[in-house]
Amino acid sequence: MKHFLLAPLAAALVLAGCATALPELPAQPQSPLQFKSSNERWTIATPAAAQADGAWWKSFADPVLDGLVDRAATGNTDIQQAVARLAQARALVRNAHADRLPQVGLGATALRQAGADTPGGIVPETLGWGGVRLSWEADLFGRLARAHDAATLDAQAREALLRSTRLLVQAETAQVYLGVRALDAERALVRETVAAYAGTLRLIQRRHQAGDVAELDVVRVQAELAATESEALALDRQRAAMENALATLVGEPASQFSLAPGGWETALPAIPAGIPATVLARRPDVAAAQASLLAAQARVGVAQAAWFPDVSLTAAGGYASSEFSDIFKWSARAWGVGALLSLPLFDGGRREAGVQGAQAQLDAAAASYRGQVLQALREVEDQLSALGLLQQQAQAQGRAVDAASRATTLSDTRYRNGLVSQLELLDARRSELRNRRQALQVRSAQFQATASLVRALGGGWDGPAAVGDQPPPATRLAATR
Repeated sequence: MKHFLLAPLAAALVLAGCATALPELPAQPQSPLQFKSSNERWTIATPAAAQADGAWWKSFADPVLDGLVDRAATGNTDIQQAVARLAQARALVRNAHADRLPQVGLGATALRQAGADTPGGIVPETLGWGGVRLSWEADLFGRLARAHDAATLDAQAREALLRSTRLLVQAETAQVYLGVRALDAERALVRETVAAYAGTLRLIQRRHQAGDVAELDVVRVQAELAATESEALALDRQRAAMENALATLVGEPASQFSLAPGGWETALPAIPAGIPATVLARRPDVAAAQASLLAAQARVGVAQAAWFPDVSLTAAGGYASSEFSDIFKWSARAWGVGALLSLPLFDGGRREAGVQGAQAQLDAAAASYRGQVLQALREVEDQLSALGLLQQQAQAQGRAVDAASRATTLSDTRYRNGLVSQLELLDARRSELRNRRQALQVRSAQFQATASLVRALGGGWDGPAAVGDQPPPATRLAATR
């Protein structure tokens, strides 16, 4: 009889040795040795995935930006949601771990019945039981262990996504703030031009009253002044929208948030790109995709384990009696131990469908991981090429500003000497304003690309001393004429 009782357990141990192994992960893209858009040679550095995220935004040397990023770290709703999702994933890990531990509980039952199971036969009697129950599932085939591994990897993915969300919010806050400062500089340039046109209009009006110029000259200057004022108002509208976006990023109502106009004194840091392998090890979104891939692999093992029997060990001890007055007497003590083996023989293809579904999720996770890697490399390449081309564009635009400024000076002198018409002078001023605004926009694009590059590199970068603290000569505001 003893050997017969142990037979199911022995059969389960034999089947445990036949459990299938986890499927191999699909081949993933190889990391290139260096970025295409970077001509510099970089040494291989230790991956920074486990390091604390560096305060990279401090390289811009702007105290206002530092304060906004700190406010966004605590007030941004996307970060708060990511924190809550991480806490939920960690709770699921604790739940999966609890399934692997013995379950102990107190229980009590009362049953009124009659029949062969009662001492009185057909006479109804009340049976009572109270005691301790203990159960434990022997995870012979690793189903619970793999479920715990999958939940742990999900929590790691959530943690990486939290870091990715923080980096995204930091980068967006920096980009919106830098955009506001660029608009402040552009607004100052346009309003300076408005003041110059207003001064010119007053001068032309006096000359018209004196009979020196025709009314056409007055109307032309009035048109230029009104058009430039319209452009200034359009810039005001853009700034208001960006200020409201900044309020949302820091988690504050737009009605209660304001950012005073200020000078564009932000430094433009020079950022080393490093090597692709280090970037992929640092980027939190890539780490999250990798953890999700491994979790999907573990869940294939959970689905495969459904083909093997479940073995549970149970034990109970307490008191049982048909009389409530005797239920806690020593003579009414009762105990029992048991083992339960469960193995479905026919389930209509449910287990096979479970394995196929888990395998499909693994394939999808592998494709997602591959796509995330390719996207990460592309984003770095985009920003590196953008910064290189923007540097050349800034130099070309600087030459254009210098030439346009010289042309305005010459046209003004020739107009005062009566050699050219006022129309030529206005064209020269329009050209200078257009080139100066384009120079400011190119400089703004350099700042935006720099912040995007830090985000593409995965953050966690404490850079060297910033360079380019002073704006290039081509972006200085035109002097009022």
